[in-house]
Amino acid sequence: MSRIGKKLIEIPKGVTVTRDGNNIKVKGPKGELNKDLHHAIGVEINGSEISFTRPNDLKENRALHGLTRALVNNMVTGVVTEYTKILDIVGVGYRAEMKGSNLFINIGYSHPIYFMPPAEVKIQTPTQSQIIVSGIDKQLVGQIAAKIRAFRKPEPYKGKGIKYSTEIIQRKAGKTAGK
Repeated sequence: MSRIGKKLIEIPKGVTVTRDGNNIKVKGPKGELNKDLHHAIGVEINGSEISFTRPNDLKENRALHGLTRALVNNMVTGVVTEYTKILDIVGVGYRAEMKGSNLFINIGYSHPIYFMPPAEVKIQTPTQSQIIVSGIDKQLVGQIAAKIRAFRKPEPYKGKGIKYSTEIIQRKAGKTAGK
């Protein structure tokens, strides 16, 4: 039995979970999320708990059991509290600011970068060197943060670039350190 898949999900107050065939809909105070689930995994909503079952112990079904439970748990958590990713911009002259709903990033290229986020994700720039990406969909928040980071990944010599706030950059010695 999957250790993650056999755990029950507690539905908090103010959150409604409905199931229509393979589609599950989670509605809460922050918004609403929909997800099509795999047909092999059974979902049962009993009062304030959600449980998951699998038909047999095939490798694919074991993997889907835990995955399905984790995805639904992320949906329930997301409609109650938003997910957040914080990005730091490191480098002389590197900065970011919001212009309307678009993100304007200047990170050392000959041209500035304009990034238009999807409507489901909220981006804030409290300072010129910090970007906060937040939303109710964990996968989408992570994907948008990774896309912004990919504009200029941190380099190992001076640490310049866009990095996650919790990320630690392994620094390398320059050429002069060998002499």
